[in-house]
Amino acid sequence: MLRDFSLQALFMGLLTAFVGFASSFAVVLHGLTGVGASEAQAASGLMALSLSMGFCAIVLSAWTRLPVSIAWSTPGAALLASSGAVEGGFAAAVGGFVVCAVLIVLAGLWKPLGRMVAAIPATLANAMLAGVLLGLCFAPVKAIAFDPLLGLAIVGAWGIVGAINRLYAVPAALLAFVLVLAFGVDIPEGALSAVTGELLPRPELVAPVFNLSGLVSIALPLFIVTMASQNIPGIAVLKVHHYEPNPGPLFATTGLFSLFSAPFGGHAVNLAAITAAMCAGEDAHPDPRRRYWAAIVSGAAYVVFGLLAGAVTAFVTLAPPVLIQAVAGLALISAFAASAMNAFKEAETREAAALTFLTTASGVSFGGISGAFWGLVAGGLMMGLGRLAAKRKSRKA
Repeated sequence: MLRDFSLQALFMGLLTAFVGFASSFAVVLHGLTGVGASEAQAASGLMALSLSMGFCAIVLSAWTRLPVSIAWSTPGAALLASSGAVEGGFAAAVGGFVVCAVLIVLAGLWKPLGRMVAAIPATLANAMLAGVLLGLCFAPVKAIAFDPLLGLAIVGAWGIVGAINRLYAVPAALLAFVLVLAFGVDIPEGALSAVTGELLPRPELVAPVFNLSGLVSIALPLFIVTMASQNIPGIAVLKVHHYEPNPGPLFATTGLFSLFSAPFGGHAVNLAAITAAMCAGEDAHPDPRRRYWAAIVSGAAYVVFGLLAGAVTAFVTLAPPVLIQAVAGLALISAFAASAMNAFKEAETREAAALTFLTTASGVSFGGISGAFWGLVAGGLMMGLGRLAAKRKSRKA
């Protein structure tokens, strides 16, 4: 195994971890606080997720000898941010995280459940995801309205660097955010010393509460988004690069690591989709059989980032929330564009997708259940009625 290690895989693994963490940790923090987590609980959740995805990547890649990249569920975090607090507070949200993790394990072990998830129309899953992401994608514009100088510095860095190399666009926005925080925001005296005192992680164990609101508003939409937007595309990326993974054990393992992180505030870990291509491609190594080391290195780097989660969270809270939301929104623009395009590309399902998108994006909840679930239900009913009408027309013809 050590013979397969290479400096090329080392570099790509470190780059993968940096891009994966820097581009979306703001989304995770915003999502966890959106469902009621305190600053300490959000830091604990970020730490638990980083450790889980790091160890999961190491275990799966070493076991399968495939470049299995692991990430936290960024679309799931965006879903949490749009859902808002549920009845029962953050403890009920944690209960939803636990149920979601169990469902992911079942999807890997019990093939009928996996097939049910795969059977969800891709147009509706993408429409729900686009509706979830829409609100966060407004954040960069809101940041400019809040403070044109600070907001434009972040958005400008993202746009200019992205025009040169899209891979570094979000890290550039994050760097601009750090500079804005250092030179453009009045930091209270003694705040920085408090940040340095938070270098070691402080796990916050949250006893889960299981109720209907947490199940329907958190667990089910989080499960669907994670499977449809992360796990299934993650398998597809590996296959595109001529690997033949066995999906079931991979899904079940990510579910087990999600179950580990849930009581500490982590929502879900899953197969990576975007960063998976970095570890599975030729840049990781010319020999496909040696690329798995890039995923192992990225996992080790995620563990290190997890141990710094307390300092990262404390540092971020020094800035106005709208600025870190702007970084999160910029990180999600490409995901929003892709999901919206896939949702509306088929003319015969466009109205059902639009209904799902609008219901989800509205942010309203009925009976304590978030719009993401109702959007999927509404779009499914619309699609079913359309297919029923089409069958009747074909019979009359």
